[in-house]
Amino acid sequence: MKNILSVLVAVLLISSCDDKEQKRYVPESSGQINNLVVVAENQLWENNVGEAIRDILAAPVEGLSKEEPQFTMSQMPTQVFSGFARYNRTVLKIEKGKEAGTKIATDAYARPQTMVVITGQTNDEIIEEIKANAPKIINAFKKTELTERQRRTSKSLFNDSPLKDKLGVSLKFPTAYRIAKNEDDFFWIRRDIDRGNVDMLLYEVPISSIRKGDSAVVDVIRVRDSVGKIHIEGAVENTFMATEDKFTPFISQVIVDNKPTYETRGIWDLKNAFMSGPFINYAIEDKVNNRYVIIEGYVFAPSIAKRDYMFELESIIKSIAIQ
Repeated sequence: MKNILSVLVAVLLISSCDDKEQKRYVPESSGQINNLVVVAENQLWENNVGEAIRDILAAPVEGLSKEEPQFTMSQMPTQVFSGFARYNRTVLKIEKGKEAGTKIATDAYARPQTMVVITGQTNDEIIEEIKANAPKIINAFKKTELTERQRRTSKSLFNDSPLKDKLGVSLKFPTAYRIAKNEDDFFWIRRDIDRGNVDMLLYEVPISSIRKGDSAVVDVIRVRDSVGKIHIEGAVENTFMATEDKFTPFISQVIVDNKPTYETRGIWDLKNAFMSGPFINYAIEDKVNNRYVIIEGYVFAPSIAKRDYMFELESIIKSIAIQ
């Protein structure tokens, strides 16, 4: 009996230790959206290693009218990476003198946090790791930032009942937006900013409207231009939204709401007027209802940075759920 009690006590102690380990306190992470901390010795940052990092992670965002980096980076040497500096949400750490490799750590010093650690014996090995794993690194950081952007949005959500009732679609967007137009199963959702506006369009078209393959981009642009001409008119007569024909749109195939989707990025302009800006358009294939659900975000903000506004729109759009 005494032995049995001893075993039970030992098991309880081990379980208690396991629980404490699982409930390890991790502070809340910090940092602005799309800001990345690079932990690397100064000499690495200032030579070809730093150049490779900047070429890849500070590459221009596709589809913007003016070049803006994918991530805004700040560098610090390893000895400074302690205390509050470790609480940054996204971290790229370079360690020279170790076996070549790339590892992605989650919530190492804060939560949520994504830290990519790249190692190599030489500069060339480190650069090779950066280039070989660039898509994986970018996707890891972007996924973290999208989740954080959506978390911030969820603090004050707009009542999306009209979207559910007319289109069978739910969308998580903040109360800072308003529904400016709701007619013929078309929604124009808007947010005013200091020097412009951040808007979304939501509607449906028959599944036959967009063909597969090389014709997809032609059809996506044709659809958005026809809708823009009908629904998005300027303040002056005979002005309407269309796709800027001097800028070739970027199109790719992605998954949104577990459905095949065409993602198109480009520049819009107001025909017969002097207004333009970037847009991101998602044509989501809804086979069950024999349609494409089209949701688009665009920004009008002259002379100011637009990357983070476009990222906000992308994060909202990717919260869509088709009923």
